Amino acid sequence: MAPEQVAATNQLRPAVDWPLAVSTAIRLAPSGPVLSQRETQAAVDMLRELALEAVAPVQRVTGLVAPAGSRAQVVDRPAWIASNVSGMQIALAALSERVEGGGPPDLVRGIGARGSAVQLGVVLAWLSGKVLGQYEVFTEPGQPGRLLLVAPTIVQVEQQLQVPSRDFRLWVCLHEETHRVQFGAVPWLGAYLASLVNEFIEASDLSFSETLRRVAAVMGSIARKGSLVEAVQSPEQREVLDKMTGVMSLLEGHADVVMDDVGPQVIPSVALIRERFTARRNSPKAIDALARRALGMDMKMRQYTEGAAFVRHVVDDIGMSGFNQVWTSPMTLPTRSEITNPGAWIKRMAS
Repeated sequence: MAPEQVAATNQLRPAVDWPLAVSTAIRLAPSGPVLSQRETQAAVDMLRELALEAVAPVQRVTGLVAPAGSRAQVVDRPAWIASNVSGMQIALAALSERVEGGGPPDLVRGIGARGSAVQLGVVLAWLSGKVLGQYEVFTEPGQPGRLLLVAPTIVQVEQQLQVPSRDFRLWVCLHEETHRVQFGAVPWLGAYLASLVNEFIEASDLSFSETLRRVAAVMGSIARKGSLVEAVQSPEQREVLDKMTGVMSLLEGHADVVMDDVGPQVIPSVALIRERFTARRNSPKAIDALARRALGMDMKMRQYTEGAAFVRHVVDDIGMSGFNQVWTSPMTLPTRSEITNPGAWIKRMAS
């Protein structure tokens, strides 16, 4: 094949073999709880009902109103995986254009589309057994975001925690409904988050060899500090990541506060659920702890804790209506440093 033909073929070749990523993740995903067909259908039906039941109390506590057009979808792990891969394709459009239009960067060329797909599949398989629900921001243009409830994982976790099924499922729905309200009531939020993802991609300046060097450097201490995610970031990416961390800490912390504030009114066992769920979150098994560290998931855990502390401090100080100034524009979002210093955000909003 002539050099120009090879170049043209490379430009048409996707950065990731997406179908392979899906099939790999589905093949490796953990099996769900053992339920009869009737029990499975009953769980799905209950989650659909509870997702609707969560709408009014979340609206009452937050003061935010989202369009009613996009309701929760109850899915299994394969459907969650497929939906996430679809969202990634949309979110990574900027990378795809750069790879397919101008030739792949060193990192993608070194790993290859199939290798990238297998790595992605392994990560998604692991996550599919951990994620209870998710609001999908990255959808086709003109389409609303989607709220997904992962039924087998919800049932499995409630069994592990030995808590009342209905109470736990409603508790989860309250958290996820809060995410739906956040993005539905704040039209600019999804586009802003997508812009940060694109900035993060564009800020990548690492060659494949440099990526391997950084990964090798951190592997020796991965169990104690650092993560593979942090190891392969450029300085520019860390700056963007600070913005993303501030936003995600706000969103996760807000959802945690809402689910716990609503909880005592509608969930008799909310205190027991929070106690056992927090203990499970803070005491992962050894293999899960290592995976969290490698994937940077410890940062995700901090987002819940720090974000919730920020929201509670602000609401206690200036009330929910004062807190809701946060949704005015990207400029009113807390920075990463303000998340751990809510007084600074309150002072900035008052100036």
